[in-house]
Amino acid sequence: MTKLPLLSASQLEKILKKLGFDKIRHKASSHMFFRHADGRTTTVPCHPGEKIDRGLLNKIIKKDIGITREEFFELL
Repeated sequence: MTKLPLLSASQLEKILKKLGFDKIRHKASSHMFFRHADGRTTTVPCHPGEKIDRGLLNKIIKKDIGITREEFFELL
């Protein structure tokens, strides 16, 4: 299985919007909060110039948005 890519917060935001998540708030430019119509939520750190760590990205994919890694790679 291939490694997850290092993504910026804005790249992940685009993927979440494709999945139907809406940004509900952006707290002090450090974290973005997303909610799906079915109740799923996730928080994405938004620090300029930094990428989201693979461990956190894996947690967001599996637990927060509830899709497989293969489905995620199709959205890239």
